[in-house]
Order: sequence, then structure tokens, then C-alpha cells
Amino acid sequence: MTDLLLGIDVGTSACKAAVLDLDGVELAHGQVPTPWDVVPTGAQVDPEALFRAAADAANQAIERAPEGRVAAIGVTSMAEAGVLLDAAGNILHPAVAWYDARGDGEARLLARELPDFVERTGLPTSPLCTLAKLRHLGTQNAARWLNVAEWVVHRLGGSQVAELSLASRTGLLDLETQAPYDDALEWAALPPTLLPDRVTGGADAGLSDGIALPGTEGATLTVAGHDHLVAGVGVGVVAPGDVLDSCGTAEALVRVVAPPLDEARRRRVVTAGMSVGWHVVAGRQALLAGLWSGMSLREVLDALGVDEAGRDELDAGALAIAPGEAPALELALHDLERPQLRLPQATPAAIWRAAIDAVSDEVEANIAQIDAIAGPHTKVVVTGGWARDRAVREAKRRLGAIETPAVVEAGCRGAALLAGVAAGAYPSADELPAVRDIAKEPV
Repeated sequence: MTDLLLGIDVGTSACKAAVLDLDGVELAHGQVPTPWDVVPTGAQVDPEALFRAAADAANQAIERAPEGRVAAIGVTSMAEAGVLLDAAGNILHPAVAWYDARGDGEARLLARELPDFVERTGLPTSPLCTLAKLRHLGTQNAARWLNVAEWVVHRLGGSQVAELSLASRTGLLDLETQAPYDDALEWAALPPTLLPDRVTGGADAGLSDGIALPGTEGATLTVAGHDHLVAGVGVGVVAPGDVLDSCGTAEALVRVVAPPLDEARRRRVVTAGMSVGWHVVAGRQALLAGLWSGMSLREVLDALGVDEAGRDELDAGALAIAPGEAPALELALHDLERPQLRLPQATPAAIWRAAIDAVSDEVEANIAQIDAIAGPHTKVVVTGGWARDRAVREAKRRLGAIETPAVVEAGCRGAALLAGVAAGAYPSADELPAVRDIAKEPV
């Protein structure tokens, strides 16, 4: 029987899955909406419902795939969300969305009461941080924290592990030692054993029990890691100096760095509005910058009354306007709470050009900031839904020679390939099947 690899990506909008062959070719896909319950502060979800959605997406992909044996399963997920368990393994709280506002007051306390937090974790003091949310929720009877991908792997029959790239987003990990950040755990009244054994993405986490995913019994399991970094693996962004520009609702810039950054450079990263954590590849770290680019562009299209049918004409009009000739437009690229959008008096094409230029300017500035801290980058790989928009893609050429891989689901592909590493199909994350049909776009 042909060996197949399964990658699962538990994301903010959807749970996705893909089946690959050992050449790294995507053979089949599945997708199920992430089943959030909307609450006044944002959203939360029953962890069991979240697991079922991930399993449903995976079963869709398996059913659509050619006949074969699923030899390994990798799971990637959003960060800053997970499941708190008691000593008996019972769920203590719903899983709170990473963007939920709970923890805002605790984040302000954190900044005052743990003055070395930034240097120790590589993170800003923010309500997005798991530590702030856990203190807000209450930690009585807490025994274990599992990030979303770790939870799904555990429910599939795997061991409880703390994958380093996900643990780096929690505020619970001392970045330098890769050990629990004891002062932070004490601050939130959490036990010192809250984090299970730390592992790198692609580490063997046990075998699938085949219960939720029939036909996968005995498949090697792995927690692939943080979704943005794993998407980078899926499109060949693994070497120091590589940059992933993932253009979705939020635009994530991921820069691979080695050797790890010292405390002074970690402080510079956070002061610049970014963060740093461990990569899914051993011995490397990742600088992350985030912008609400896709959300902002969607707001502009909605304000213009342009639907998908009118996008080609709008793109053509925007591309006919030279950079710098469009009116100024201020977008809320760093604000999760959306202020009212104010459009200038101009044609729709000029406004669209202005929006794309505003996003491009900010992306270019962020990459320049990263380069100033970590040294010049080597390549930029652009993925995500907005990368398929012609005018947005053309604007990316300002970054230099970019690569736009022909990959359907980068996160799922990366998770599946890291599962292949865990199962011994590939020697390491540096020796994975090349991305096929990469189209290089010159300046």
C-alpha cells in the first residue's frame, strides 16, 4: 500500500486538512468551519467540538484521497488558544479565542508586576497572551495546559507535549532556557508542572488510536507547531534569512533566524511591535510581525460596494495608477478594534490603489525593521488568499524578487511534511520535498 501523510490545520476561520504522498504532492483536502461560540468579549469553543471539527476535516480529506495507508499525522494550529485540564484530564474552561478581550486588565498588571517579562518571553504584555487569559479565567484545580494542536494530537491518542513554537506564544515559557517561566506561573497561581515535556515540531508524539480517524490506527503523530511557521515549512521557508509573507485576514510576516536572539535584541523586537519565539525547526527562532491587512482591504472593498465579480476591473484600474499618485488613506493595520473607515474623495480605482499602497508601505517597513535586528533577509515567499489578488501581488514586487508557490494549503502541507519527519520518511525539516511549480517573479 502507498504511504500517505495527513496534515491538519486548526485555524481561526476553519479547520482544514490535506493528504499528501511522500513526494509532497497534495492529493485531497477537507475543510470544516471552526465552531466558535460568539460571546461579548470575542469567542470561545467547547474543546470537544473543536476536536470533532478537526477530525471531520481530516476524514473528508482521507475519504477523497487515493487508496493508501496514512503513515503519519501532523497537526498545526492557531497560537494563544488551548485547553486547561485538571489532574484527572477533565476540561476546566471552554477554549478562548486568541483575539478575545478577556485578560486585558491582567495584561496591564503583568506589565507592572513582571518587569522582565519581555526579555524572558520575547512577547509584549498583551491580552492575547495565554498567561493573562489564564489568570483572568481562574486557575483553581489547573494541572495541564495544551495548546490547540497539542490538544488535538492528544485526543487522537498521542502524548501530552508542549511544542516549542506554540509554547513560545503563551508567556509560560522562558525563551532562553526552554523551561517553564516560574515567576509567570507563580504570578498566575499555576502549578510548575503546567507545561508538559517540551518538544520541537516534528517530534514523535505517539501513535493514532484510529477512533476519531478510522483507518489511521498506528499512524505516527506529531504536533507540527504554530500555524504561521508551519505554513512556512509548507512553502520552503525554513532556512535562516527566509521570510514568509502570509496574506490572510491578518498578514503575518515570519522571519527565520539563527542563532537565537539575545535579551537585548528580544527587547528591540518587542519595542518594534513584533515578537520572537522558537521555530518549529530545532535551534532556530522566528520573528513575527502581524498586520490586519486582509481585514482592512476587505473593509475598503465593502465600503466601495465591490464584490468578487468587480475585482478584476478594480484591480486593472488600480494598476494603471502609478505608486505615489493615489490619495493618502489611513488603515487600521494594527487595531483589532476597528475604528470607522474614512475614504478620501477619489475614484474607486484610486482608493483601491491607496489601500494597497498603505499595506505595502507597512509591510516593507516591517521587513526593514526585522532586517535591522536580524540582518538582511534572503528571500520572501508570499502565500495566502490575498496573494491571489493581482493588484496586491503586483505591489509585493516592491519587496524584491518574490516567490509564489503553487500550494493549496500551506499549513496542512507543512504539518504533513513534519509528520513525515516524525515517522522517519524524511531525515529532517531541512530535507523535505521541494515545493513544485514555484513561479519566481522578478522586480
